[in-house]
Formats: sequence, C-alpha cells, structure tokens
Amino acid sequence: LNLNMSLGKKKILIFIISYKASFRILNVYNKIPFKNLGKYDVKILLSDDNSNDDTMEFAANIKKKRKNIFLNENKKNIGYGAHIKKCLNFALTKKFDYAVMIHGDGQYDPIYIPSLIKKFSNNKNISAVTGSRILRGIKNVYQGGMPFYKLIGNILLTKSFNLLLDTSFTDTHTGLWAYNLKSLKDKKFNLLTDSFNFDQEFRFFNVLKKKTIKEIPIKTKYGDERSQLHIKYAIKFFLNSIIYFFIKIKLFNFKKFNL
Repeated sequence: LNLNMSLGKKKILIFIISYKASFRILNVYNKIPFKNLGKYDVKILLSDDNSNDDTMEFAANIKKKRKNIFLNENKKNIGYGAHIKKCLNFALTKKFDYAVMIHGDGQYDPIYIPSLIKKFSNNKNISAVTGSRILRGIKNVYQGGMPFYKLIGNILLTKSFNLLLDTSFTDTHTGLWAYNLKSLKDKKFNLLTDSFNFDQEFRFFNVLKKKTIKEIPIKTKYGDERSQLHIKYAIKFFLNSIIYFFIKIKLFNFKKFNL
C-alpha cells in the first residue's frame, strides 16, 4: 500500500536559479518547507548561470548532505529567460508534474511553495501560479521594504499591461512562479525571449492562448539582493505591452506568438 501511494505522488521540481547568489542560495534552500510538501515527490535543481564566484561551492555542499538535489552550472552566461527555459526543459524531460521557479537571491520566500501548488489541485485548467506582492495592498509591500520607486514602477507597468491586454493581474514583475508542466508539453515556450522579459512574454503567451494564470498573496524581503528590475527592463516591458496589444488585435503578426 505504501509503495502504491508513493508511486501515485505528484512530482515537483523546485528550481532555484542563481547568478552571483553566493551564500544566499543556501539560505533559500534552507527555507523550503519540505514538511508541508510531504504528499509530493519533491526534487531540487540548483542552477547557476555562470556566476564565476562561490555560488556553486555552496550548491555542492548542499548536494553532499541531500539526495534530492540536481546541480547545473551553465558553461557560459545564457541569460535569465534562457536559464528558465533550460530548467523547464529539464523538468519535462524528467517527467515532473509541476515546477516551481524561485530566485537564488533570497528576495522571495520558499514558504509559499505549498500554496502555489495547491492552486493546481483546485483547478486543473490553471497553467501557472505566481506570487503577488501587491494582491493584499501596497501596505504589504512597504512592510517588505520595497523601494518606493520600484513600487511605483511596478504599479504603473502592471496597470499598463492590464489596460492594454484586458487582464487583472496585480504584480507582473514577480520572481516566484509555479508551472503546470502538462500545459508546457509542446515546449513552445522555447520560442520566447532569452532576456529578462521572459516572464512578461510567458504571461502574454498564456493570455493570448486563453490559459489561466492565478496569483497568491506573498510578502518579500528586500536587502542586499541584486535587483532584476531596472530602467532598461522597465522601458522594454512597457514597449512590449504596446506590441502585445497590437498582436492581440491582430494588427501585428509575430511568428513566435502565432502558434
């Protein structure tokens, strides 16, 4: 009976992507709530994008103590989007049911992973679940220490995305994602950008295909982590949102979205 129960467990890959995360990757790993994920078969992928620092040393020390760890170190820096794609392809190859992406800088707390996964069991039509820092209001974000300029930028860019694409997301810049791998089996996400704006393109791709992305409320902690949100990203995000609008109304026809 126990063997059958084990074989029937859903498989989850939690992949922690890092770039010059150093000791932070250990802190992130230690916060994963394995006890609350007991009904799942959980494996961890520690994946580094050619940091050339001591990040992989910390990752290797984690692997020495645990049996559920995969390690990956990119031989060259391939970029944020390409890094996520590589991890998702690994999850599909290994036949996981769900995958969770979390950044190695420690800004996003792994404690929310069970809540992300729970959304899938409640609705099988959900393609992805994200953690939103703003779902319960901006007071929640202040408590997490998000700089004011980032908060304003997040709100304005999210509202522009919603306005142009008729959506109702509260946080389109989150770094905490869970994926229903059943919806990614065609691997068409590999046609999306390799850059920082991968999450945005992935979100739009799901909107265009009328696939559901849900949000759960989360809190984040801002410290000495390396931010992914900067002026270049913000400008590209806004311009992309305008382009997506024209794609949605079929004025533009971009091949990678015409799938």
